[in-house]
Amino acid sequence: MKIYTKSGDKGQTELIGGKRVAKNYPRVEAYGTIDELMAHTALLMDLLTDGRCKDFLLWILDRLMTASSVLATEGHATEKNPKLATTDITQIEQCIDEMETGLEPTDSFILPGGHVAISQCHVTRTVCRRAERVIAGLTVNGCEVPDELTGFINRLSDYFFVLSRKIAKDMNISIKKWFPIVSE
Repeated sequence: MKIYTKSGDKGQTELIGGKRVAKNYPRVEAYGTIDELMAHTALLMDLLTDGRCKDFLLWILDRLMTASSVLATEGHATEKNPKLATTDITQIEQCIDEMETGLEPTDSFILPGGHVAISQCHVTRTVCRRAERVIAGLTVNGCEVPDELTGFINRLSDYFFVLSRKIAKDMNISIKKWFPIVSE
């Protein structure tokens, strides 16, 4: 089978289940943003050397593929889809809690940077936040999105933030806190 089908040449694509929609259809935008998030997550994974962290990011990629599949499906086809579970959210929370045990509490906003892996964490976090906003738009417009999916994406952005702090600590790179300059 060829990679190109030519069926999208007129600006339409097919959701799982067979429904044809415009390529800017809200669900397509949502799973497209998850696809972008996956690419950034993979780049982050490739920048790291910590095997345990890389394994967890690989698990996240699997869960994001599931999220993408859920978002690309409407109607009765959803019954056949893999699903995210509350245990997926719990796993991210446990990982965040583990990482935070070795970190100083944060009392201010943090500026991205210090090392390419730290910066990539922040890029990944911001793409994750955008995915969250796009998915929230689906629910506002009456599309059904499982609570487990929205909870997973919300927690995932927190994970990337904490991971950036952990990487900085592990690399002995000082985090740049943001202190607003107040003009008079």
